[in-house]
Amino acid sequence: MHNNSSRKNAKIAVLIVAAGRGRRANSGTGSGLPKQYRTLDGQMVLTKTLKCFSAFTPIVVAIHPDDKEQFALACENVDGAIIPIHGGTTRTASVKAGLVALQSHAPDIVLIHDAARPFLSMGVIDNVVQALEKYTAAVPSLPIVDAVKTLDGSPVDRDQLRRVQTPQGFHYADILRAYANIPDGSDFADDIEVARQAGMSIGFCAGDPDNIKLTFADDFMSKNMISITGSGYDVHQICAGSSLFLCGVEIEAGFSLKGHSDADVGLHALTDALLGAISAGDIGDHFPPSDAKWKGADSTMFLAHAAKLARSEGATIDHVDVTLICEKPKIKPHRGAMRAKIAQTLNLSLNRVSVKATTTEGLGFPGRGEGIAASATASIRIPA
Repeated sequence: MHNNSSRKNAKIAVLIVAAGRGRRANSGTGSGLPKQYRTLDGQMVLTKTLKCFSAFTPIVVAIHPDDKEQFALACENVDGAIIPIHGGTTRTASVKAGLVALQSHAPDIVLIHDAARPFLSMGVIDNVVQALEKYTAAVPSLPIVDAVKTLDGSPVDRDQLRRVQTPQGFHYADILRAYANIPDGSDFADDIEVARQAGMSIGFCAGDPDNIKLTFADDFMSKNMISITGSGYDVHQICAGSSLFLCGVEIEAGFSLKGHSDADVGLHALTDALLGAISAGDIGDHFPPSDAKWKGADSTMFLAHAAKLARSEGATIDHVDVTLICEKPKIKPHRGAMRAKIAQTLNLSLNRVSVKATTTEGLGFPGRGEGIAASATASIRIPA
């Protein structure tokens, strides 16, 4: 466990609350992902938050049972002991479960933090830990600088008010006891309120204006990103067979497509679109057909690779669009499954994925039933 110079030899653990649904942040954005799993400047919000505590271990994260896959993605390339637990139906229940999970680690101090505050500085953490030398609970806070009024216009003494942030720090044994004594079903706005009701001493320390909590859709709008669109195009010849793959979905069509991999023309075009958006060549550069190991390969691997490259450049994938050009098979019955497969592969919400189809009115090789073509675009944002 981390030893902080302001509390020599103190065992400090971290509890991150990440089980919420983030409905306000999703309102009007078209994103179905909880805010802690959305991307910001090319990284998941939770990934950024975890990295704020890279000097500490263990880190317990209270997550929703439905979010196991998203959580695993958020933890990729994050060092340290990260322990997921199932959170409760309220923030209070999630914190209580996390505190119980830390018992076997016996920390002296626990820092409880909101997953949606990814801009935390080490200075704020140090302020909280230092305040715990005098108090059993500590909270970073900011003064109110605007005049404050009640709804009838009456003045309020702003010097008696503070905007509070997280992490909120506690002597572990005291906050564990405080949570054990609250009635089942309790729902408190934050952990300082639990500490106050338990009679713990509370110290206010300096917070940071940059330590914002992502709450509304506009909070996710980066000021330092530029928008780029990449395009891709691919063709595969029709050949003998019983089925083919289009956009990750196997279709019993009475014929196949000829290619070294699974010949998924839709995913090949989309892979090229993503690679083009980050100027990373084309699919043949990364998966040459001359290499036997790609024979019969699932093309979702290619698309996932392109997405990983894009995100390693700090890119946020905003939207992808695929158009399949063919006389047969009929695409509409499979379009929903295709969109879902692409969304899963790219870790996007479904409404950020478009799949369409058109014919050439009997003209050219698609019209003659000799092959299927696909075009695709990928819209991304990348640091300027």
